[in-house]
This record gives sequence, structure tokens and C-alpha cells, in this order.
Amino acid sequence: MILRSLLVVLVLALLAGGLAFLKYRQIQEGMAMFSQPQPPAVVSAAKVQLSRWQPRLEAVGNVQAVQGVMVNNEVAGQIKEILFESGDQVTAGQELVRLDTEVDEADLNGLRAGLNLAQLQLERNQKLLRDRAVSQGDFDQISAQVTQALAQVQAKQALIRKKTIRAPFTGQLGIRRVNLGQFLDAGSAIVELEALDPVYVDYALPERRLSEIAVGQPVEVRVSAYPDQVFAGKISAISPAVNQATRNIQVRALLQNPDQRLLPGMFAKISTLLPVKDQVLTLPRQAITFNTYGDSVFLIQPGEGEQDGQLVVQRRQVKTGAVRDQEVEVLAGLEAGDQVVSSGQVKLRNGVAVSIEE
Repeated sequence: MILRSLLVVLVLALLAGGLAFLKYRQIQEGMAMFSQPQPPAVVSAAKVQLSRWQPRLEAVGNVQAVQGVMVNNEVAGQIKEILFESGDQVTAGQELVRLDTEVDEADLNGLRAGLNLAQLQLERNQKLLRDRAVSQGDFDQISAQVTQALAQVQAKQALIRKKTIRAPFTGQLGIRRVNLGQFLDAGSAIVELEALDPVYVDYALPERRLSEIAVGQPVEVRVSAYPDQVFAGKISAISPAVNQATRNIQVRALLQNPDQRLLPGMFAKISTLLPVKDQVLTLPRQAITFNTYGDSVFLIQPGEGEQDGQLVVQRRQVKTGAVRDQEVEVLAGLEAGDQVVSSGQVKLRNGVAVSIEE
């Protein structure tokens, strides 16, 4: 029994020793793998460039017509003639609608007859007054009757003129809203009229930007309907007051619109152009890592010591400025000619060797 027990203990000891030896070999192999030098990470690189920079103040706004009204009638009446079609180009003073004036013309003829009679009586009384046949009071009374009759004729003539509705300015008509024979109350909507060349673009900027803008400053406008076209204009007016609710200041730019592509109500993106800067450090936007702790880049530098002859990266905090298309202005942290990682930042940390992929 003792011999069997010793044999079992010996077998168990051999098994435990074998397992320990295998584990030891695995640990040694793992340590050897980690001790081998890792291959350099493959990245793309970009250099800090000195560029000519056009600073801009970006905003959004709306296109407005320089002049735009809903044409309506001042006096009531029935439509006798419609002299336009929807979408017509019209000039100032062009007739658009004529209302029926038959009754008014008849009234005017009666008023003219009364005026003629009063004028004849006035002439007769002028002769009688010279002969002292009538009193000065009678003459003054008939003179007042002439003036009153003339005023009535002029008022009726003005009423008849108002029954011809004309375009108040040159522009393009919208959709017709009336029909032949329709009775119009005073102030009825007839057709929309917009002057489309030039046009305004109204937008707002923060009050802190007030010192950077002035009347006559150039602007560039883009609209969704023509994404590849830039419309140039200039600031024509700046509001004299700041909106207390938003702390913004209203700005209006004037744009020429000969092709009439810009229409009132369009949503517009406006860039107010500031003075050009000749020496500005710039980087591609993808080279910068943006986060709440600050912006940073991975700066590529020659390695030292064991990494001599290799390129390594170090994270560098930078201060960025304006963004233009895919370029970012660098205000501090880098110098012209510095090389930074432009893609592949996720796999990097300080001191990691890199290989630049052209």
C-alpha cells in the first residue's frame, strides 16, 4: 500500500511539473513576441502652409425685393378689362385693369353742365357788377358756386382715373387673382408685383462683429437653387440698433440680378468678406483633432535613441481660427513647414514610429 501511494504521488508530481513547464514556455514565448519591435504605423502627412487667406463672416438670410407690392384697387367697381397676363414684365404706369366707369362718365357730364352754367352766370354777374346792377355779395356767391362745381368735376375725374389700375413701378407680375366681370371691393388683391433687379439680402451678425463691417463692404451669396454659382454684392445698410433679444445686428446687402435668378423669399448663405491676410498658417481640416479639451495634431519628428533613423509622432496642442472650405487657420502651436499626420490618427500615441504613405 505504501508503494502504491508513493507511485501515485510521483505520477501527480510529474504531471504538475509538466504543466508548469508548458505554462512557463508559453509565458516566455509571449514575452518574446512583445519584446520584438513593432512595425511603424502607416499614415498620411501634410505640411503647414503659408497661404493668402480671405477671412469671412458667415451668416444666413433671405432674399428681398427692392420693391414688392400686392397691386390693389383704391375704389370699388366691376372689372371691364384685364390688360395683363400672369408673369408679365411691366413698366411703371402701364395699365393693368380697367373698371366699369359708365355711370361715373354720365355723372361727370352732368357736373360739367353745372360748371358751364355756373361760369356763364359768373360772366354775366361780372358785367352787372361793373354797372352796379348786382351786389358784391351776389357776385361772391356765384363765384363760390363756380369753384364748387369745378371741384366736383375734378373729384369725379379723379375717381374715373382711379378705376384704371396701373403698375406703380417696373417689375414682374405674379399670378393673376381676379377675373373679368368680377366686382372688386376697395383694396382687393389683383396681382403681385416684384422688382427683381436689383434685390436685397437681409441677414444678421453678432454685435461683436460690428467693428468689422461697413457700408460698401463686399459680400458673396449662395442659394440652394444654384449651388455652384456665387452672387456678388455689397453691404448697403446696417441697422443703427442692436436687437436686445438676440444681440444681433441687422445687415442688408444689395445685389445686381440681371438674370432674375434670385427671387424674393429665397434662403441664402452670406459670406461677408474681410480684409485679406497674406501670411496665414493653414492645415487640411482632417489633420486636426477637435474635442472639448482643445484642438490638437500629431507632429511628425525624427526619432532619437533606439528610434534613431525613424519618424515618430508627438501630440501637439494648437489654436485654430477660421475655417475655409477644407482648410483651417492655425493661430498658434505650429510653424510653417511642420509636418503633421493628416489621416490615421486613431491608432497613434506619443512616441509611436510612423511610416508616411505618399
